[in-house]
Amino acid sequence: MVATIIICLSLLALVGGIVYKIIKNKKEGKSSCSCGCGSCDACKK
Repeated sequence: MVATIIICLSLLALVGGIVYKIIKNKKEGKSSCSCGCGSCDACKK
């Protein structure tokens, strides 16, 4: 039971960190594809 809780909390922290990083990059204007193409339709979303 305790191991399950620890694993769930670890996964939750990992997913939370990933979401935080994505939001932070979005606010800084960085694209998710890492190509640096300002004219790309995917970067304008």
